[in-house]
Amino acid sequence: MFRTLTSASVALGPRVAGWVRTMASHQLLVAPPEALLKPLSVPSRLLLGPGPSNLAPRVLAAGGLQMIGHMHQEMYQIMDEIKQGIQYVFQTRNRLTLAVSGSGHSGLEAALLNILEPGDSFLVGVNGIWGQRAAEIGERIGARTHQMVKEPGGHYTKQEVEECLAQHKPVLLFLTQGESSSGVLQPLDGYGDLCHRYQCLLLVDCVASLGGAPIHMDQQGIDILYSGSQKVLNSPPGTALISFSDKAKNKIYSRKTKPYSFYLDMTWLANFWGCDDKPRTYHHTTPVISLYSLRESLALIAEEGLENSWKRHREITAYLQGRLQGLGLQLFVKDPALRLPTVTTVAVPAGYDWRDIVKYLIDHFSIEITGGLGPSVGKVLRIGLLGCNATRENVDRVTEALQEALQRCPKNKL
Repeated sequence: MFRTLTSASVALGPRVAGWVRTMASHQLLVAPPEALLKPLSVPSRLLLGPGPSNLAPRVLAAGGLQMIGHMHQEMYQIMDEIKQGIQYVFQTRNRLTLAVSGSGHSGLEAALLNILEPGDSFLVGVNGIWGQRAAEIGERIGARTHQMVKEPGGHYTKQEVEECLAQHKPVLLFLTQGESSSGVLQPLDGYGDLCHRYQCLLLVDCVASLGGAPIHMDQQGIDILYSGSQKVLNSPPGTALISFSDKAKNKIYSRKTKPYSFYLDMTWLANFWGCDDKPRTYHHTTPVISLYSLRESLALIAEEGLENSWKRHREITAYLQGRLQGLGLQLFVKDPALRLPTVTTVAVPAGYDWRDIVKYLIDHFSIEITGGLGPSVGKVLRIGLLGCNATRENVDRVTEALQEALQRCPKNKL
C-alpha cells in the first residue's frame, strides 16, 4: 500500500508527495470509541415535561426523508410554506417572518440583538427564567436594562407596565406570554397599544404557549413575536419561529450600528428567506431536515385549526388540574385565568424532595415531568401537555404514576 501511494505521489507532484509523507509518518493517537461501534440505543419515554415533546408520527417520518440542497428551488418552496405556516399560527401578515436556525433561545437572541443598540432603554418583565435571560442578553448588548421583577407566579397589569414605560422611556418591552418556569399565562390584550403610546415596541415570547393559548400578533399590536419548534408543534428542537412588524423592521433597518452577530443578522436572514424583493443570497446552511419537520408540524396544526388546538389544550389541561387536585396537590398559579394551558405547575408537596418524584416517574413509568427552572427551582413540579401529547389518556397515565410516587417516595414528616 505504501509503495503504491509513494509511486502515485511522484506522478502527482510534490504537494501530494508531502501529503503521503505526512500520512505515513504519524500514528493515530485516538482509537475509535467503543461506544460508537455499538448501535444507538434510545429509551422510549412519554415526555410530559415543559418540552421538548414527543414527535408527531408525521413529523418523525419527515425527519427520515433524504436531503436536498439548502438553496434548491424545492427548498425555497418549503421555506415559503413554513413562512405561511408561521403567519397562520402567529396570526400576522408581516412579511418579515421566518425561522431561525437554532432553538427557541435563538429567537430571543435574534429579536434582542437586531432591535437593541448600545445605550437603548430596555424594559423587561422578569417573572421567571425567560425574563432573566432577556435581561442578561440586553445587558450584554449594552442596553440600559430595567427589570420589573415579580416572584414566580406573578404577572403584569397594564397599570404596572404604564408606570414603568413613563419612568424609563424604553424602546422595547419584553413580556413572556407563557412563562413555562412558573406556569403563568400573561394577558396581552391592550399591551401593544399601550407600548405604542409611549413609542415603545412590544416583544413577546410565546415559546411555551404557541398553539395552546390564543395569540393574535397583529390585532394585539405585538411588534416582535418568537417561538420554538419543540413544544406544541411536536417538532425537533432546533428551529425558532419569529416575526417583525413594520415598526420593528424599520428599527432594524435604521440602526446606527451593526448587530454583534452575523449569524442572526435579520437583514441577511430576511433576504435568504425571501422576505424582501431582492434575489436570495447565501447566508448559512440551514438545517434542511429540521425544516422538513417544521413544515409538517405547521401543516398538522393548520389541518386541526388553531381554535380547535386552543380548545383541546384548554380542556385537557383543565382535566389534568382536576385530577391533580384530586390527589391533594396544590396548583401553583391560584387564578385559573392566569394558568398556562400547556404547562401546569403544582407546588412541591410538603415533606417530599421533588427530585425523588421526578426520578420515580422516569424509572418506573418512563414518564418525564420536571421540577422548577430558574427562580422556581424547588418550588414546583411542571407537567406539560403539548400538541399530540395533550390527551385524556396521557393525563390518566401521569396522574396514576404520581399517585404511586407519592405513596412510595420518602417523606420527611418533621
